[in-house]
Amino acid sequence: MTDTGAISIQRDEAVATVRVGTGHRANALGTRDWQALAALFEDLAEDRSLGVVVVTGRGDRTFSAGSDMREWLSADPAEIDASFAAMESALTAIERLPIPVIAQIRGAAVGAGCQLACACDLRIISSEATMGMPIARWGILVPPSFAARIALLTGPATARDLLLTGRLADGAEAVRLGLATTSVPEITLDTATADVIASITAHPTAAIRAAKRSVDILLDPARDRLRQLPAGPAADYDSMQNGLSTFLSRLTA
Repeated sequence: MTDTGAISIQRDEAVATVRVGTGHRANALGTRDWQALAALFEDLAEDRSLGVVVVTGRGDRTFSAGSDMREWLSADPAEIDASFAAMESALTAIERLPIPVIAQIRGAAVGAGCQLACACDLRIISSEATMGMPIARWGILVPPSFAARIALLTGPATARDLLLTGRLADGAEAVRLGLATTSVPEITLDTATADVIASITAHPTAAIRAAKRSVDILLDPARDRLRQLPAGPAADYDSMQNGLSTFLSRLTA
C-alpha cells in the first residue's frame, strides 16, 4: 500500500480500525488516497484472522467530506475521470471484503464520504452528524453506482430526493431513511460502536462471513451490472469549474 498520510490502520486482535483523512480539510481524500484505500482493503480481504473492520475519520470532528475537490480545479477532464475511477475501486474493495465493515460517523459524511459510509455494511452515526449527496450543485454527473448505493439502502424515491435536492439528513433521519443503521448521541458513539463489534465478534467468524455472503448474493447482481456499464464523463466540466471556483474561494475567504 502506498503511504499517502491520509489512510491508516490499527489492529487490535481480530478488529481493524481504518482512519481516513489527515484530520484537516474535513478528511477529504485525493486520488492517491483512494488508491491507497483500495489497496488496503484488497490486502485485508486475504487476512483470515480478521473479524471486523471499522472505518472512521481521523480526529474527532468529521467522517469525510469525500474527495478533495482542490485536485479538480483546472484539472484535465481525464484526470477528474481517473479520480472517480480510483474512488469507485476503493468503494468496490470495501464492498467485496468478506467480513463486516462498520462506518463510525461523526460530523459529516457527504458526497464521496457518504458513498464511503454506504459501501460499509453497518453505519453507526452520531445524532449530531449529517449524511447526504450534495454533488449535483458542482456539475458532477451522478454515476449509476453512486445512485445505486443510496437506492439499495433507502429505495428509489428517497434516493431521488437526496440526489436531486442535495439536502443533508441528520442522524435520526438518516436511520429513518435507511442511510444509517443506528444513531446515538455523540458522547456514546465509541461505546455504541464497541458494543456492535462485541456482538459480531462473539459469533464464530465462519458464521459471520457466511451471513455477509448471503446478503451479498442478493446485492451482487445489481452491483455487477452497474460495474459493467461503460464509464461516462464524471462531470459537466464547465459547470464544475465554475462551481468549484466559487465554492473554494468562499472556503479561503
